[in-house]
Amino acid sequence: MYVSAIIAAGGRGLRLGGAIPKQLLTVAGQPILERSVAAFLAHPQVREIIVALPSDLAADPPAYLTNTPKRLRIVVGGERRQDSVSQAFQAIDAQADLVVIHDAARPFASADLISRTIEAAARSGAALAALPARDTVKRTDERDVPGVGRPERFVSETLSREEIFLAQTPQAFQRDVLTAALAAGRNGGEATDEAALAERAGYRVQIVEGEANNIKVTTAEDLTIADAIARQSGHKPARTGRAGTGYDLHRLVAGRPLILGGVTIASPVGALGHSDADVVCHAITDALLGAVGLGDIGRHFPDADPRWKDASSLDLLARARVLVADGGYEVGNVDVTVILEKPKIRDHIDRMRALIAEALAIDPSRVSVKGKTNEGVDAIGRGEAIAAHAVALLRSKS
Repeated sequence: MYVSAIIAAGGRGLRLGGAIPKQLLTVAGQPILERSVAAFLAHPQVREIIVALPSDLAADPPAYLTNTPKRLRIVVGGERRQDSVSQAFQAIDAQADLVVIHDAARPFASADLISRTIEAAARSGAALAALPARDTVKRTDERDVPGVGRPERFVSETLSREEIFLAQTPQAFQRDVLTAALAAGRNGGEATDEAALAERAGYRVQIVEGEANNIKVTTAEDLTIADAIARQSGHKPARTGRAGTGYDLHRLVAGRPLILGGVTIASPVGALGHSDADVVCHAITDALLGAVGLGDIGRHFPDADPRWKDASSLDLLARARVLVADGGYEVGNVDVTVILEKPKIRDHIDRMRALIAEALAIDPSRVSVKGKTNEGVDAIGRGEAIAAHAVALLRSKS
């Protein structure tokens, strides 16, 4: 099942006041919008995200929307919420089977709530998160009161609170259901959420039990409550991850030291290169840079630059780790395979892991180094070259 997510962030939160759109206000030091988007970036069922923003924000979006581990597109929202969702719906992938919609102003939706809403919509066609009413609910009308000069409000009916639910988001819909719901909106229907439009289009919407912490930030009081929820409950936005692969190969020549993972290994030949030609560190560096979309080692430490002549590749690796941190990520773990006929490296692996871990500011237990031969095949098998493959997993720092 291909699931697309729409984050409705096209409004400016005028009820909250101030010059900053409410979705950019911070809760416990982090923008509300970033928290809301992060929950869907981290969710395993969501394949892509479309964010509807006001035109000025869409033209110059925050950095956390431009460097993401999943496909994320930005569209310009409309005057009404349903207009923003309709605009975003036009941008979803043609493969999408189901669309989940969430208010940017709800920064605390849990992964479990998102999953339950998606699963209910997959069964029933449409579903929304909602909380049962706790208080007695009254329907009212206005009546003139002699001597007052204005209408006053009176109870016209007491409703059964067992039947009343307070709608939240996420709300999820099979693609054809949402198509019909949005069409109903374009044909003159107006509603505060897509579930109401689906009802008008003739569909039944399933209720999924919501969450008390899944509040919508609308007023200054809500912002204070949200800040308290984040700080007192230790609520943190979902962490997102990225993976990158790296590869390096060098010729082996006499008169050069063989340096692997920062360790000099006794050998009649060493790797030829502009720096110290440490294929282990070079492969990891490429994996890190690739994971955050920063190109390769040659882009940042070119062999035409005399600064990197005979440079320590451990130092280059540490510099790459800083670039990763500047992009909002930290190293989770790395795994390297060295392909070399001889000498054997098994006695040096623990020292390599320790030095690599120090350069990456992680524990050695999160570094793996393995040695393989090429079984006598090609230049590596003939002892003329050495190669290394690396995989790096990164995770967002927030």
